[in-house]
Amino acid sequence: MATMVADSPEHTRLPDIDAWTAVESRDASFDGRFVYAVRSTHIYCRPSCPSRRPRRENVSFFSAPGDAERAGYRACRRCDPRGDRRTHDGSPAVERAVRYLDANDDRAVGLSELAAHAGVSASHLQRSFKRLVGMSPKEYQDARRVSRFKSRLRSGDTVSRATYEAGFGSSSRVYERTDDLLGMTPAAYRRGGAGVTIRYTIAETSVGRVLVATTDRGVCAVELGASDTEVESALRADFPNASIERSDNGHSDWVRGVLDQVRHPRETFAAEVPLDLSGTAFQQRVWKALRQIPAGEHRSYREVAQAIGQPNAVRAVARACATNRLAVIVPCHRVVREDGSLAGYKWGVARKQHLLEEESG
Repeated sequence: MATMVADSPEHTRLPDIDAWTAVESRDASFDGRFVYAVRSTHIYCRPSCPSRRPRRENVSFFSAPGDAERAGYRACRRCDPRGDRRTHDGSPAVERAVRYLDANDDRAVGLSELAAHAGVSASHLQRSFKRLVGMSPKEYQDARRVSRFKSRLRSGDTVSRATYEAGFGSSSRVYERTDDLLGMTPAAYRRGGAGVTIRYTIAETSVGRVLVATTDRGVCAVELGASDTEVESALRADFPNASIERSDNGHSDWVRGVLDQVRHPRETFAAEVPLDLSGTAFQQRVWKALRQIPAGEHRSYREVAQAIGQPNAVRAVARACATNRLAVIVPCHRVVREDGSLAGYKWGVARKQHLLEEESG
């Protein structure tokens, strides 16, 4: 089984954890950088393949289609990983644009320059690119830049070296652009999260025991459970490399703000609690959309996908909900099936039902 996949000949190698995140979110910016193979079907795909996501334990990663084929896998017919099917519905202009961005990923390419190279108007390219690739040209460049930066840090580069190699103009831009994606300082991310201190406390509410965990940057986890042991175990599973300690008096204002929102979901509070929430660009967009759903209302997974401009990413939206670490604060319980019935919930469907009933009054 491959343990890492290469970004590209000139880039560092991509850890499995980043590759799997790209597959989960169908991140098209990783297409051409690796393929994933599924042991149960003997098929390999590009990261953005629209097929149903496999179980993680059945997946291996390979640097190129040839490597997967030599290991006994055959190419997927839906995503055509041997070709360049990111633009397979017949838009050569978008295909030219993608290749131009890939060839110039060491600098920011403006929309006018990109459109001139693709041979179409800027407005036409913007619409077509987002429809076919799943993100705007700027978002595509940002995703690749942040991915390179994270891979450089994970491979052991210094922050300054990773900043330069990823194409960021300065270290200040790194902290501005990647803060919400790393969920910690770049130096801490480089150490795999080691050295980050997480403090937590536990309180009783109508939905059971609620654990609120914080770093110096904000609330990083809100866990629900039936016992202290259950919520503590969930926290340690999510942050295996961090230093975790109980502190019932730590960041008391933040903790109080979270508990107020759990206990009084229909009320609006003046001060927003700062969040230390790490995730991919796609996950961040989903979680932001969830926080915009008013208490007492709900949305279908398809409506959330439409709200973030990716109407076909329904399954990816469901996975982003499932990976949410901030119960109630990022209200994934407000997302239901299209027929209005309750779907699965990380903290239990019964709690989801209770939260919705509490909010609807």
